[in-house]
Order: sequence, then structure tokens, then C-alpha cells
Amino acid sequence: MTFQEQIQQGIPAILPQPKPYKANINHAPKRKEILTDAEKKLALRNALRYFEPQHHVELIPEFRYELEMYGRIYMYRFRPDYKMYARPISEYPGKSEQAKAIMLMIQNNLDYAVAQHPHELITYGGNGAVFSNWAQYLLTMKYLSEMTDEQTLTMYSGHPMGLFPSHKEAPRVVVTNGMVIPNYSQPDDWERMNALGVSQYGQMTAGSYMYIGPQGIVHGTTITVLNGFRKIKRSPKGGLFVTSGLGGMSGAQPKAGNIAGCITVCAEVNAKITHIRHSQGWINEVVENLDELVQRVTLAKANNETVSIAYLGNVVDVWERFDEENLYIDLGSDQTSLHNPWAGGYYPVGISFEEANDLMANNPVLFKEKVQETLRRHTTAINKHTAKGTYFFDYGNAFLLEASRAGADILKKENLSSPCPSGRTGVGIDFRYPSYVQDIMGPMCFDYGFGPFRWVCTSGKPEDLAKTDAIACQVLEEMAKTAPVEIQQQMQDNIQWIKGAQENKLVVGSQARILYADAEGRVKIAEAFNQAIAKGEIGAVVLGRDHHDVSGTDSPYRETSNIYDGSRFTADMAIHNVIGDSFRGATWVSIHNGGGVGWGEVINGGFGMVLDGTPEASRRLASMLFWDVNNGISRRSWARNEGAVFAIKRAMEAEPLLKVTLPNLVDDKLLN
Repeated sequence: MTFQEQIQQGIPAILPQPKPYKANINHAPKRKEILTDAEKKLALRNALRYFEPQHHVELIPEFRYELEMYGRIYMYRFRPDYKMYARPISEYPGKSEQAKAIMLMIQNNLDYAVAQHPHELITYGGNGAVFSNWAQYLLTMKYLSEMTDEQTLTMYSGHPMGLFPSHKEAPRVVVTNGMVIPNYSQPDDWERMNALGVSQYGQMTAGSYMYIGPQGIVHGTTITVLNGFRKIKRSPKGGLFVTSGLGGMSGAQPKAGNIAGCITVCAEVNAKITHIRHSQGWINEVVENLDELVQRVTLAKANNETVSIAYLGNVVDVWERFDEENLYIDLGSDQTSLHNPWAGGYYPVGISFEEANDLMANNPVLFKEKVQETLRRHTTAINKHTAKGTYFFDYGNAFLLEASRAGADILKKENLSSPCPSGRTGVGIDFRYPSYVQDIMGPMCFDYGFGPFRWVCTSGKPEDLAKTDAIACQVLEEMAKTAPVEIQQQMQDNIQWIKGAQENKLVVGSQARILYADAEGRVKIAEAFNQAIAKGEIGAVVLGRDHHDVSGTDSPYRETSNIYDGSRFTADMAIHNVIGDSFRGATWVSIHNGGGVGWGEVINGGFGMVLDGTPEASRRLASMLFWDVNNGISRRSWARNEGAVFAIKRAMEAEPLLKVTLPNLVDDKLLN
């Protein structure tokens, strides 16, 4: 069968032969035993409903084995034989170009070069899934190949509910992931519902088909590191940035450090992913010995080198040893998947990676104790460095939150009773260290409307990507000539970024790019792309963004951590964002429970939009992109964020139909 025929057949009528478990693939760890015997039978019934009854006798023992062995029913047998990658859009079967673009994006998320655990359909973050099993993938691709522009596909946590009549202006796909009742949003609730096959963790851009490989977070981390060094008023040259995590998105950290121009030490316990990142060129060197690491970093500091070093081991050992050696750390953070601390997101110090995985599956209570013990040691070591002047920030992975839950010395000593930019209040939690959004990305970028705008060239041609880079650069340089002083730094950072994008070899998977732009920049760049498509200069382009943006996400410990009016625990903004995108022209929309900071800790929404060179696409992009950004700016303005008040006033001057309620400020003396 051809690739197109395999897509169109969906779930095969004749069962394929079982596939061997490939040990050379980076697999998800075994999930903990959580289902009762009755629930295990329910999980089997749920899995078998994808298949005709005549196949049940053969599939039951196989699915039961997967559930017992891996904690999930992945349906490995149904994993396609064809290579998984983003093909040129012309190679996908179908009646809708928009649907073909979505198929391209789905396959990009599952590309072996992109996905963290490709055979388990997990893109990044340890549990950020595109689908829960391979039957869902097959059925979804079949539906997309049949869809017309008068239908909408609804996705329930990886399950394709079906095609419904709609209209051309409606989204082609509506995606929800993990949208459970709030009282059932604890980690064990996810474990149980995911094992039953009824809900999944879509992370941010995994379950919304908008992940573009590590490039997205390379850019965000580069901006964060550059602004982190600006905050401490020193050059990145010769400065030391210490962090951890190389799996999934966190693998971008060393590359970002190189682009920023500092020395980066990134610890990782998984040897397989460490060597993958090294082979991909995201890391310059791998060191497996602490003595050697100390010598190498000392030399790099003496020579003011720009170098990225992966330490194969636990980051706690690095922090403790650098303290003993009095090796000064300028910037410190952590990007392990602490949103998922009990299922492979963070590993305890003092035991091997293999021993930890065994403990995780077979003695989860002891594993949790060891993780929390490690978090306490980790925090103690960080505190010693910050006492010497290190600037440490939470990189949005729930490090501060989980450390506090572990009883680590992470809370501020004084009990602040009013909101403060350096701490978190409102629920009695006030940390020693800020989130990077609180100190850096929020006030410097999000409040002004700058966030992670991205695009994918559906032709698959590198030359199309190069042309879009040139178009975006030209638009930004023209805008910078008249941009107000308040946003000149953001403009120049992104002009510098896009100029160096080709030489930094950021593409992994699809021909994609990202930069930070405000609403004006996004609309102008997108319109320039659409005109180039209309002229036949480039093929169709998919627009999107990270959910980690101005408007898309309500996350009190990350995206909305610099909201100080008491509303950071509300999720109105994310819900309004995805609803507004859906009727303003998005090709697909998504809303998720969970994300980079954990299940039950965040609501985040995203979109995808296909540009095809038509006047209709121009109309949709102008309407939707303007809303997608200014919805968040208006919320941030209402919270009295100074940069956002400036930005929304500027937006109202540019668009007469925009009328946003502005806050009146109270003289603090009147409240005393």
C-alpha cells in the first residue's frame, strides 16, 4: 500500500502483525500501578471499542500485557510502518488543504527527531501526548483525509469523536485535552484516567499539533538568558549558566546559551537523550565526571568561552560540587519536567537512572520520598550559591512549587501581606525566588504583547523557509524605524535572532521558524507571507504560537505570575482566547488542562492557521491575530501592569473599534 492508501484506510480491517519493542528508541517510563482489577477490565473495554469484535480475542491478551508491563495500552501493533515526519503538504491525501496541513503538523510532532517518546506518542515533557494510543492516530488521520471545508473534527483528549457538519469559516479541528472537572485534577486522577484511556495530558503544543522541535524554546530561552544577564548588569561572555534537563523541550537550553554567548552547564541523568542532543549539535561537549567538569568550567571561565557542556549525572551533585569549589554561577535555573515529578520528570540523586525507573514503577511511595529529599538538597545547594550573588529563577517547570511541597527551604522568611513583584501571594505561598515570567518575560515581553509567533512552510522546502526569514526580517526592520522606545529592545533582539536563524541550524523536523512579535508585527509578517503565497513565491504557510504567550495561558506560577490583582488563579483569559480565535478565523483551536507546570495547575489554549494566499486568509489573519494578542494585553492592563497599559492604549489608537476598560489607580496613602 502507498502512504496515501495507508492514511485513508485508518484502522486496518486485517490485523497487522505484532511489532517488536525496540530498545534503541527513547521510551516512556513504566507508569505506576493505579487501576483496580475492575478498572483494568474497563481499560480493556475502552481500548477494544476501536476494533471489530472478531479481533477482540486476539487483542485482549496483548493489551492486557501492555497495561501490566507499561501502565498504559499504547497499541504498539498498530504503529505505522511508514517513516514518521512532516512530508510536503502535496503528499497527503484529502479534500481540504487545511486538513492536509494539520496532518503534516501531527506527523511532525511524532517525528523521531522531534518526539521525546515517539512510540508512546509523547512529544515532550515526559507525558505531553499527541494521542493516547495508535488507534486514535490512525482514525484521526483517516478523518482528516476525508474531511471537506464544510466539516469540523472534534478531538476529546486524543480521541477523534468524529466529523460534524459546519462551514468554511469554522475551525477544521477543535481540540480539548485533559479538561476534567476541577475537583478531579490531581496527579493521580490523571494517572487513573490516562490509564483508562479517557483523558490525556496534551502539554502545551504537543496535543495541539503545534510543536516545532526544540527551536521554540531555544528562542524563548535565548531571550530569557540575555535578559537575565541584563538584569544582573553583566555581559554573558564568560558568564556561567547552570541548569538541568535535556529531554523534550529542555534540550534547547545549551543551544540557547551558545546563542546568548555564555558558558552553559546542563545536567541530565538519561544517557540516551544526552547523546542524542550531542549528536544533533545542540550540545558542544559531554562530561561524565565531576572533577573533569570543574576543570573544564574553570578553563572556560578563564578564557571567556562560549560553550555548552552536558553533565551526565544529577544536577544536585553539580550545585553542591560547584559550591565546594567556590565556582561562581551567574545565572541558575532548572528545566526538568517537575510538572510530572512522580513519573519520570525529576530523578532522585544518589541512585542510577535505571534504579530510579524501577523504583518509580514498583515502589512509588519510596520514589516520591527520594524525589522530595532530592528537592530539599537541591534547594539547599541553590541557596548557598544565591547567598554568593547567583541570580536564580524558576523556569516555569514548577520547581519552586514542588520544592515547597517537599518542605525545602524555598519560602521567603517574611510573610508578605501585599502583592510583590519578587514573590507570590494570594494563597499563602511566597517564594525566595521569582518565576522568570515575573522578573523577565512578563514585564519585558508579555505586557507589551511580545510572544512566540511561529510558522511552518508546508512545502517542506528549506528555500521557502529562507524566504520567509527574509520577509519577516524586512518587516521587523521597517517597523523598528518608528517603534516607540519602550519596545526597541524587543524589536532589536528579534531582528538579531532572525538574521542568525539560518546559521544557527535551528530546524529539527518541519521547516519552521519562531520569533517574538507583538500583534502589529504578527499581522504584518503574516500578511507579507500571504502576499508571497499569492504570487507563487512560496507555498502555503501554517501560523501558530506556543501556548506560552501573552493571552493563551492562565498559569499562576508562570505565564500570569506577574498578575498582582488577585486574579492569577482564574482562567477566564485562556478560555476567552480560544473561543475568540475559533470564530475569528483559526484553522484549528485547542484548550488544555495542564502544561509546563503540571496537571491542574494551568489552563492553556492555542491555535493553528493556514495561509493559502487568498483574500479570505488575509481577512482572517488580521482579525484573529489582533484578538489573540490584545485579549491578553487588556487583561494585563486591567491588573495595572504598566507596560500593558501602555500597549493597550497604543492598540486603541491604531484600531478605532477597540475600546478597552482601563484601570484607575488609587493613591496608596489613602489605603493606609
